Amino acid sequence: MTGLDRRPVAATEATLPRGPLAGFAAGSLGMGVWVTVPGLLLLYFLTDVLAVGPWLAGLALLLPKVFDVLLHPWVGHRADVEQTRRGDRRRLLLLGCALPIAFAAIFAVPGGLTGAPAAAWVAVFFVAGNLLFAAYQVPYLATPADLRIGYHERTRLMAFRMVVLTLGILVSGLLAPLLTGGDAATRAGYQRMGVVLAVGMLFAMLVGVTGIARLRGSAAATAPAGHGGWRALRTALRDRQFRWLVAAYLAMSTTTHLVLAGVPYYAEYELRATGLTTVLVAAFVAPALLITPAWLVVARRVGKQRALLGAQGAFAVGSLVLAVGRPAGLPVLIGAVVVLGVAFAGMQLLPFSMLPDVIRAANAGATNTGAGTYTGVWTATEATGAALGPYAYALCLAVGGFVASTAGESPVQPDAALAAVRYGFGLLPAVAMLAAVLLQRRYTLDTTARAAS
Repeated sequence: MTGLDRRPVAATEATLPRGPLAGFAAGSLGMGVWVTVPGLLLLYFLTDVLAVGPWLAGLALLLPKVFDVLLHPWVGHRADVEQTRRGDRRRLLLLGCALPIAFAAIFAVPGGLTGAPAAAWVAVFFVAGNLLFAAYQVPYLATPADLRIGYHERTRLMAFRMVVLTLGILVSGLLAPLLTGGDAATRAGYQRMGVVLAVGMLFAMLVGVTGIARLRGSAAATAPAGHGGWRALRTALRDRQFRWLVAAYLAMSTTTHLVLAGVPYYAEYELRATGLTTVLVAAFVAPALLITPAWLVVARRVGKQRALLGAQGAFAVGSLVLAVGRPAGLPVLIGAVVVLGVAFAGMQLLPFSMLPDVIRAANAGATNTGAGTYTGVWTATEATGAALGPYAYALCLAVGGFVASTAGESPVQPDAALAAVRYGFGLLPAVAMLAAVLLQRRYTLDTTARAAS
């Protein structure tokens, strides 16, 4: 990751040492498992292993996210209270380290449960996992805004995080299907996968807690958190720049999670090779390990806003190629997924480094709103997108008449269902990403934030 350090440093910026940076970024390994595996496998687990109908499976993944809309801003408020009273947010981070327990439980559905009871089991532990994820993610993502660092150093910090997050997404995205049994996935395989990945999550998240403490020691936190509660939430929602950035990120999050949910279906029913799930995940995620430093350079040269618009446009174009399906040829389709992966890297790095820019700009005025409040709304938005994406794809399958099944069954799917698999994976993401472009163009803070750094 030395490529992330070869940059001139503005005289007004503190430069973060690589050791604490790496420790902070390590926390994203654990979060990478949570944001990837449920999005990649949970819908398929419900419809093709637990015999849950597509509409009910989508609902089981959507309803838990409704709680996030309220829970994440509340967690953000609690994070600001902790910051004001204790000078850090460590207790919430440690509470969030219980997330691996909920993760393992989601896939440990008792053998006698199928259909609606199985969907209820998954939904309950998904709610618990989302709350614990918020307890960790909100204070974690508030860290860049807490530190005395500038516009470019915030991007550099998030670039370290993005590289490690990508590694977590890639490793978990490749290992999870293999641990379940691949083409012969079983309930026992899903349980094994949940336990193995949960152990890795716990270790990475604890390292992240230590890394945050070291970062706060190397670049002392800014002023205390300021006011919280509903007053803080109203202030954040009235922030025009924040609203447009959040709205665009909701469209981006929905789109990327839709694509992740569709990968197993696209591999099995469009490409007719379940084993290609791993190939498509690798093609989508792996480019970020190499391309993130390049996005950092682009952002320094043209600004984060213009770089992000370019990433969104590339994602839309790649999605349209995928809508063509098998006639395009496997090499072309994999190449299109690589384009999506390159764009995905930018869409992870840039919005997350723009969020602390918005927070710092808001707190430059007379009113001081804590970073936790803004971050709580942001993570609620991300969680909403994580639910809407699979739900949208599930609705496509339901409209097409997709037939659910249990493990080992291979029902014949109607032509309409096969078309839904293809268009839901290609055309729908393109439309959603074009909406993200239109929303992102309304964000105008970047020029001012860049000039002030």
